[in-house]
Amino acid sequence: QVQLVESGGGAVQAGGSLRLSCRSTEKIYGLNTMGWYRRTPGSEREPVALQTNGGATSYARSVQGRFTVVRTDAQDENRVDLQMDDLKDEDTAVYYCYAVAGLSIYWGQGTQITVSS
Repeated sequence: QVQLVESGGGAVQAGGSLRLSCRSTEKIYGLNTMGWYRRTPGSEREPVALQTNGGATSYARSVQGRFTVVRTDAQDENRVDLQMDDLKDEDTAVYYCYAVAGLSIYWGQGTQITVSS
């Protein structure tokens, strides 16, 4: 069973940077899209940054110009990183790695990002 393993969460002051990483425990065959969602208390999980097979990226409007998603498909794993710069208080959330392959959707366990001003 494929799992997504996240790393890199933590606390940072507003204006700072963090980098999240996610790797699959084995190669995901038929992978289409990989990226990151986030959820704040009382809200639904929302897409933050995604990258498709063709390299196309999409970002939530609130993070455009500040976040960069980079996906790497290796022989034995798939990986997606999220570089987050100029972090704001409103970026505080639990971030989830996400991957979809055909009808299969995979989620990471979630990692907390806390931004304080």
